[in-house]
Amino acid sequence: MDTELVKGTLSLLILSLLSRKSMYGYEIAATVHKDTDGAFTWREGSLYPNLHKLEADGLIVGEWEEKETGRKRRYYRITSKGRAALREKKQSWQELYEAVNRILEKTDGQA
Repeated sequence: MDTELVKGTLSLLILSLLSRKSMYGYEIAATVHKDTDGAFTWREGSLYPNLHKLEADGLIVGEWEEKETGRKRRYYRITSKGRAALREKKQSWQELYEAVNRILEKTDGQA
């Protein structure tokens, strides 16, 4: 899959996943991998910088939680500002998807 295309969807997908429930980094990566039937495999080098940017922008909040095992994990949750951004990003994605498909449909069989 074209990594340049995937990069543009990271924040949309992260916000969408966190709108379901709070998750920690590995859980986000595992969920997107599972939900896309393996089409997306996010590495730490792309996931965590995006999480940090979303947090800096106030779209998500990260909080450390310690489990009974003593292991600490940083759980991220979407903020109300993040939910508003998600609505905007979903609308933009829909518009982009429809516009690209209009071009592709007119090109079918000519490639």
